[in-house]
Amino acid sequence: MKEVNINTQLFVFESLEELTPEVQNLMQKAIEVRKKAYAPYSKFRVGAALLLDNGEVVLGSNQENAAYPSGLCAERVAIFYAGANFPDAKIVKIAISATSDLNPNTTPIPPCGACRQSIAEYEFKQELPIEMFFMGESGAIYKSESLKNLLPFTFDKNFL
Repeated sequence: MKEVNINTQLFVFESLEELTPEVQNLMQKAIEVRKKAYAPYSKFRVGAALLLDNGEVVLGSNQENAAYPSGLCAERVAIFYAGANFPDAKIVKIAISATSDLNPNTTPIPPCGACRQSIAEYEFKQELPIEMFFMGESGAIYKSESLKNLLPFTFDKNFL
């Protein structure tokens, strides 16, 4: 038997003011768009803002459906919109903000597994890591320089 150790590196910012102006703006957009989430069942609202290499900012909020799992997470709404409307653009950064209508949340909330896999697909496609910033309703923000920090064993086309 052999042991494998995997190290992950995240950076922690205690407030929005510690971020660069560009990332502050992106996170503010994620905060604003999360208010537009359609979340009547979970009461959990998520907003995502993508910065593309062409300067475009693409937004997404989670969209639920009574027929689970027909809804879609904010990150995938934004990523798929970017893929459909800007197929040659690369995703440079993604900012994610999430909160619950039931309980205030100040803990950074990372993307779910399905969203991690979708982000991984775009990192593979564009051969460029995507900087990720995520937070709760308020408080600290985590930064990952690549999805690989959150999903070290990615599934990609090489396995097919």
